[in-house]
Amino acid sequence: MIFGWLRRRRRRKLLAQSTPEAWRPWLDDQPFVQRLSADERSRLEAITRVLVAETIWEGGSGLQVTEEMKVVIASQAALLILEIEHDYFEDVTSVIVHPTTYESPFEQYNAHGVATEGEERLGEAHYRGPIMLAWDSAKHGPIDPRDGHNLVWHEFAHRLDALDGFFNGTPLLHRLAHYDEWRRVMTAAFEQLQDDAHDDRKSVFDHYGATNEAEFFAVAVETFFEKPQRLQREQPEVYDALRLYFRQDPLARLRVG
Repeated sequence: MIFGWLRRRRRRKLLAQSTPEAWRPWLDDQPFVQRLSADERSRLEAITRVLVAETIWEGGSGLQVTEEMKVVIASQAALLILEIEHDYFEDVTSVIVHPTTYESPFEQYNAHGVATEGEERLGEAHYRGPIMLAWDSAKHGPIDPRDGHNLVWHEFAHRLDALDGFFNGTPLLHRLAHYDEWRRVMTAAFEQLQDDAHDDRKSVFDHYGATNEAEFFAVAVETFFEKPQRLQREQPEVYDALRLYFRQDPLARLRVG
């Protein structure tokens, strides 16, 4: 009880503070931040301050985690929870930042249940555990806002997915009535992507999303924020489902910009 009270008190102070001036260039350089309204940016910066302060940041492969790394990563994660009820990713035990691709110490199971260990990876998210990220990819993610790839959004999307205890491609939705429509839309899009990947056809989604439902959700989140125009044109039901869940409309931000 006392720890919860202290955490809430600390958060109130963080939310009331102003953003450090040293952070401004790191935030200004990210295209997704540039497209936010003044109110949205203010709230994103407040969430970022909490994430930077409360997250346990660790360097992997000998990397020394800098303030810039914390702000760049935390601000991207903050966008995902900008308009939804959240706990500041409290169940993420730490964020481990490697300089580049790294050899994972964790086993990974593929769609056929085969375990691999020691593979080189860009990132991974573990249930009630750490998120691991390659810094070069995490930094580059928001720089090209149209390539459809953002490592931070991908891995933190996994943690939103797992809030119900399962990595299954279905996050905690705002209303029970939304689940049937979500499953219908996402299952159809996932199965289409599997067919596209099998036949080597182009898709708005990266073929990696065909691995399983959890990876499809994470890839769809990247696509939603990075390629909203194409997603809305080619998969309007998926776009609407994600817009309803995140309570954000990236396409509208492009039109305003």
